[in-house]
Amino acid sequence: MTGRRRPPRLFWTAAATTLAAFALLVAPAATLAAPLAGMPAVITGGPSSGGAPILSGGLAPTGKRNGKIPPPPSKHAHGRWLHGVTITEYWPAPESWFVGRPVKTPGLPGTHRIDWLYSATGVSMEGEGIGLDGRMYHINALGDGGWITAAGKPTSPSNNWQAGSPYWRAGGYWRNRTGGVTFPLAAAGWSAGVGRTYVPLANVSFAAGASLPLHYYQSIAVDPSVIPLGSRVYVPSYRHDGHGGWFVAQDTGGAINGLHIDVFRSPPTSSSDSGQYLTGKRIYVIKPRR
Repeated sequence: MTGRRRPPRLFWTAAATTLAAFALLVAPAATLAAPLAGMPAVITGGPSSGGAPILSGGLAPTGKRNGKIPPPPSKHAHGRWLHGVTITEYWPAPESWFVGRPVKTPGLPGTHRIDWLYSATGVSMEGEGIGLDGRMYHINALGDGGWITAAGKPTSPSNNWQAGSPYWRAGGYWRNRTGGVTFPLAAAGWSAGVGRTYVPLANVSFAAGASLPLHYYQSIAVDPSVIPLGSRVYVPSYRHDGHGGWFVAQDTGGAINGLHIDVFRSPPTSSSDSGQYLTGKRIYVIKPRR
């Protein structure tokens, strides 16, 4: 697994490499993921897609070794401390947070909420999500094009989203009267005015199950040029997480560059909770034996 890198999260994660960029993503989240009052727990419109159950996809915590929480690294451990590390968090996007009309999508039977599939707070950005049926799904191929703003303008992480915060994939949406992004809502109507022209997204596909067998609060995404995949990493800031603060470097992400790690965790209870954002921290890295 240390050599496998999943296609999603190439552009962004639950938090970006700087606080300013991180704040850009939070604004659209309130619009896209705020639940509608009275919305049923499951939207009809097609059969369940039948993804992998959460606990069978490697997402359940593995528990303590021999019933004991591992201690911090000893002075004889074969690793090194890294200082000035930024720590963020990410999680599979819950479909229940989204408000779009369920639509068909390549790779999955049945239907799923359109904003959960294609928005900057959904599966296309986070890589995977938890469907309304409680099962895990992931994006299998990112498709053509990058990201656009709510106004429908191209934007890119290569320049820290200077053109504006990412709102949607460059396809899989309707243009409204002004050319901005709009999509049909599950409760009727449109998110930002009536859609006039549909913009398709070519070569995108989704799949059931998790893309990697990650574990909540035990797996992290890293920059492999700084922390090799397969490394054991001790994070003192998480020493009370139930696993002693130990993680395994198992994932990567386009916004995870340099001294930055992203902690894979269970989804928070609210879509307005953007997770921890810690800076200037230290971590201990034990590289895998070759």
